[in-house]
Amino acid sequence: MTRTRHGKKTHHARRDVKRAMRTRARKLDPDQIQANLNDPKKLDALQNPQQLDVDKAGLGLFYCVECDRNFPSQKDQLTHIASKLHKRVAKKIHDEQAYTVEESLRAAGIGVDNQQRRPQDMATKPRE
Repeated sequence: MTRTRHGKKTHHARRDVKRAMRTRARKLDPDQIQANLNDPKKLDALQNPQQLDVDKAGLGLFYCVECDRNFPSQKDQLTHIASKLHKRVAKKIHDEQAYTVEESLRAAGIGVDNQQRRPQDMATKPRE
């Protein structure tokens, strides 16, 4: 019996392909969806598109704004709107406030400090 030598096993560069697939089909973030819902012009443009898009399901005619999904037919869109998944996402979008930059800065400890201080409070004490 002879022994066979196997070469080093690698991942065959699958990592970047998986990463690309993960980021290719990203949906809108909740703050972007809320911005779409609050802007009447943008909401009308999403629900009633002027041009048909052949790359989207149903040519982009049947769109759910809350879930950021296109459907192939009106029947599929109505089935989705009646589903528990859509109701859960819609409730989350309508009830929760969007995450803002100011909120993230406050969470990091960076914020506007409007507290008035006297000059003697600002002076540092010498170390003993």
